[in-house]
Amino acid sequence: MDSPHPVYDVADRYVDAYAALRPIDATFAGIDGHDHRWGDLGPDGVEEAADLFRRTRAQLAALPPGEDRWAQLAVRVLDDDLALQLEGHDHDDPLRDIAHIASTIPETREALEVQDTSDPDGREAVVARLEGYADALEGWRAKVDRGRQRGRVVAQRQVRSTTSQLHELAEDDGPLRRVATAVVAADGALADRVQAALPAAGAAATRTARWLTEIYLPGASEADGVGEERYLRSARGFLGSDLDPAETYAWGWDRIGELTARARSVARELSPDTDLPATIARLRGDPAFAAPNPDAFREAMQARQSAALDALDGVHFDVPGPIRRVEVKLAGGGAPGAYYNGPSEDFSRPGTIWWSLPEDGPVPLYEEVSTAYHEGFPGHHLQIGIQVGLADRLSRAHRTLIWNPGYGEGWALYTEQLMDELGMFEHPAYVLGYLAGELLRATRVVVDIGLHLGWRIPDTAPVHAGEAWDFPRAVDALQQLAFLPAGYADSEVTRYLGWPGQAISYAVGQRAIVGLREERRRRDGAGFELKAFHADVLGSGPVGLDLLRAVVLGFEHR
Repeated sequence: MDSPHPVYDVADRYVDAYAALRPIDATFAGIDGHDHRWGDLGPDGVEEAADLFRRTRAQLAALPPGEDRWAQLAVRVLDDDLALQLEGHDHDDPLRDIAHIASTIPETREALEVQDTSDPDGREAVVARLEGYADALEGWRAKVDRGRQRGRVVAQRQVRSTTSQLHELAEDDGPLRRVATAVVAADGALADRVQAALPAAGAAATRTARWLTEIYLPGASEADGVGEERYLRSARGFLGSDLDPAETYAWGWDRIGELTARARSVARELSPDTDLPATIARLRGDPAFAAPNPDAFREAMQARQSAALDALDGVHFDVPGPIRRVEVKLAGGGAPGAYYNGPSEDFSRPGTIWWSLPEDGPVPLYEEVSTAYHEGFPGHHLQIGIQVGLADRLSRAHRTLIWNPGYGEGWALYTEQLMDELGMFEHPAYVLGYLAGELLRATRVVVDIGLHLGWRIPDTAPVHAGEAWDFPRAVDALQQLAFLPAGYADSEVTRYLGWPGQAISYAVGQRAIVGLREERRRRDGAGFELKAFHADVLGSGPVGLDLLRAVVLGFEHR
């Protein structure tokens, strides 16, 4: 048997080095041995990471050519990701690490929540991180302060959101306290250390919030948008393809029109004498389409995962044994919505869907059925679970660290469409909830591009026709076009402004995958197999959209 190409060894060593430098990312990726540390979150840590990226690229460049497509893919994917990381470093992007969602402060909370505390080592790791939280925040502050001194500042809106999250972390019933309480409940011997660590961690969060308000905020940008150059660079990184903003913007408005027309038709099935917004408002308040409380909601979403697995496995997908289990949990704070955290690389930690619910009381279900498919089966859990298990073809870096939103979010949104096509929304209310979600993703396209590029709203648009995009109009557009509640819409627009180009990756990626499916169908004719197409998309691992096209059309599933 031939020896594996040396790229796999390079990738293995890169994962180990990266995990040591960035323990938070290691926690999310399920790489053992780093859950007790935060790593150097300061400017020195940024430079050490850049050095690792450069060294690894040099090692890849020195490798012999790959003789099979998987070795070639391993080299290409890792090199592309390293180049992207270095491009961001060259533009000082790590020094702008202040954002509503995609930044270190919310990630520290999420890391503590996803850590495995089922055994003594896991609980000890959480306590060690609580004990090191003040030093971690001090390093992070030094990093963003260097950005401030270089003029690499973020918008005031992102600073205010991060400040609010820091205050929330420090609250007596905040996320730090909730995590610590769970640890002590499982192991009372840790109580003394926890009681000593919590006040120091909370005081550090409060101190950091004060610094942001008093020192950073006065010099932060008043403009929310990042401008064309940075936006297109960022979007290219998220998509793995060059964006035509004008064509995509026009397509986004067309998509909104198509989806709205269908949503109105479904609404008439539910309430013939009520318009679309009123029908959705009724569904949100109807006990028949709500869980009575968050725990009941979690149980309903868990049951939805089991039902989807039973219906799809062996028919449209082959689901490997190690990922047949997925957990649904409730997050302890942060922006409302859902997110997925994949299994550990040895599958000892299962994949988990996290829901952050805005308040206690009844939780509307009508639009969360499609979210359950997006985050779990057959969306992110199937996609990432298969990816983690493909050790026979994908490098360790590809399986554990690399993520391409155009591919990943595009796949998850494609699976929502697929479940609609397969009739898996068993009630018109759930179809309407799915369409509301689709409208949200389409509206994201026009809002994200319009805000960051400073464009005007078309004269033919159904909202604010001919006006210039700004924050209030964007929030209103999400309320009118995608039916979001006011607070959720506000959080969403804040998210887009702090994460330029990411919001469009869902709908643009879905569009690309659906296009590939139809191109494959035309090519294969009567021999087209949907299951084989899915296997090829999932078997590629996360890749940019241009590369995905080459992989899916370049070879047949074996």
